Amino acid sequence: MIRLVTDSTITVPESIRVSGKVQVISLYVRWAGQEYEDATMDVDDFYGHLDATSGELPTSSQPSAATFESCFEEAACAEDEVLGIFISSALSGTYEGALRAARAVAACHPQFKFALIDSSSCGGDATPAVLEALDAIESGASLDHAAQRALFGVQSSRFLFSPVSLDFLRAGGRIGRASALIGGLMQIRPVLTVTDGSVRVLAKARSHKKALAAIVNQIDADIAGRGGFKRLIVHYIGNRQSALDWVRDVVTPHFDRAVDIAPVSPVIGAHVGPALGIAYQCNLPLQDKITGNVQQLLCTC
Repeated sequence: MIRLVTDSTITVPESIRVSGKVQVISLYVRWAGQEYEDATMDVDDFYGHLDATSGELPTSSQPSAATFESCFEEAACAEDEVLGIFISSALSGTYEGALRAARAVAACHPQFKFALIDSSSCGGDATPAVLEALDAIESGASLDHAAQRALFGVQSSRFLFSPVSLDFLRAGGRIGRASALIGGLMQIRPVLTVTDGSVRVLAKARSHKKALAAIVNQIDADIAGRGGFKRLIVHYIGNRQSALDWVRDVVTPHFDRAVDIAPVSPVIGAHVGPALGIAYQCNLPLQDKITGNVQQLLCTC
């Protein structure tokens, strides 16, 4: 049997999460002297206070080595294989921690087989990798084939988002102090994405409304050039009502379909701050999502 494992920064549909078909390993949020398990936090309560923070901002930490080793040891003892899909290694040490643990378990259990994938992103951008892998596993595919389907999910998805403020990204080192200052003074609202695992600016607008319009325009261009789309989810950090309003007034009418809404993991939200965005998967790979050899995101044993 193949066990599918991921982490709490990757958005897994609730129906799949509760079914037990995917094992979710949690990261952690530290805030105001307390540590919280990302996977079980009251997300909307956390986000209800996020834009009011001052002084100490939330921080995050990855799962312990013992957590990963316990997960992989259990699989090895059951003679199961593991397919793991984790947050971008450029954003967190989670993937590297999982890889070290898998190799340690394999050293003690030579029959243990695993395939670990650096999703090169997080949130709904990494959801297609998990869902493509799950579909392959449920159809009886081999570990190698399921891993290749996951890599297709990585290549064919994109996350576009616009933060309300650049303060959180600046504090976390994702952008420079000068960029944050200029953005604040000129009321520039960037559209950000994740390419090759790292956050980059895709476009700039003079208002949040125009930034959201630029997101929709980019999705239209991707859909037209890459064979339409398979999945789309609106993400929010902060006020859920702003996401509901955007979906009702813009997203659903534009794409003429029901749209799921989900918060981004608190671990990600703590570094980005209040924001709105869309993660989606096209029917064909996006040529500029991974500019190198996508096979380098996969490690097997």
